[in-house]
Amino acid sequence: MGNLIKVLSRDIDNNAGNFFLDFESAEASRSEKELWEKVDEVLKEARLVLEQLQAYAGAGEEIRLAIQSPASEGVQERAWAAVLPLVAKLKRFYQFSHKLEKGLRWLLGALTDPEAPATQHLEKKQALARQLALILHFTLRFDELKMTIPAIQNDFSYYRRTISRMRINNIGGDADAEVTNEMANRMSLFYASATPMLKTLSDATSKFVSDNPDIPIENTTDCLSTMASVCKVMLETPEYRSRFSNEETLSLCLRVMVGVIILYDHVHPAGAFVKTSNIDMKGCIRVLREQPASSVEGLLDALRYTTKHLNDEATPKHIRNMLSVH
Repeated sequence: MGNLIKVLSRDIDNNAGNFFLDFESAEASRSEKELWEKVDEVLKEARLVLEQLQAYAGAGEEIRLAIQSPASEGVQERAWAAVLPLVAKLKRFYQFSHKLEKGLRWLLGALTDPEAPATQHLEKKQALARQLALILHFTLRFDELKMTIPAIQNDFSYYRRTISRMRINNIGGDADAEVTNEMANRMSLFYASATPMLKTLSDATSKFVSDNPDIPIENTTDCLSTMASVCKVMLETPEYRSRFSNEETLSLCLRVMVGVIILYDHVHPAGAFVKTSNIDMKGCIRVLREQPASSVEGLLDALRYTTKHLNDEATPKHIRNMLSVH
């Protein structure tokens, strides 16, 4: 596809400049290289985390037998042995969320610098824009998978009940598998969310804005709305959509569009759904609705349940109706 951003011949919602985001190939320039490499380490771990989550089988059978036979020491030991490595994985996922948060804040810092408008940053810092897209792609994919694995909550609840019964704060053995009571409390809050990674990034974006008063909030919201607008145009325009070399790029583009809408909705005072929003929400939802239902239902749910302003009085009724929120 060439460069990450190419000039288009049409307006993008009259607010975002005219360009095409290439999510498939972008090489870091010399000025981007140091930050790109830091974020690339986070993205490499993200791929491993996703693989582990996809392979997460749970200890449901062992736990069921342990509950049925509370007096059997052997059954209890087998359940405990099955749960410990799973808790170590859940701990890793939780700890990785903090690395993901750092990666997001690094990229936002580079893409919202007051020295230039958001569109110029996205145009010049092409590889970093792609990394932001990949972080959002991972985030929504993780949360989509997490919602299909009830064993995560079941396993961790069993672990906490057993720890409480044993009256200890740490599990023995492998230090990497140790989860203190304090850590367990934080992990419980994390996994209690339907979309834990997305909540982490939404909170991180809000904190980025509040922690950086020298960066106008418009720099952040313009960056996010520009990406949403570009994704919408890429998805609805056959000429640009035909440039995707595979279905994975299509999925990435859809997730990025939804991800930046949610982040925008959390940091913009009026949110993403009001008539004055820089995001064409009607157009974005329409694009989602045009995809196979099985591939976008999780994304529509993310808009329904993880945005901040959808149910505000200022949200047009037709937008709520499009998302089937009454």
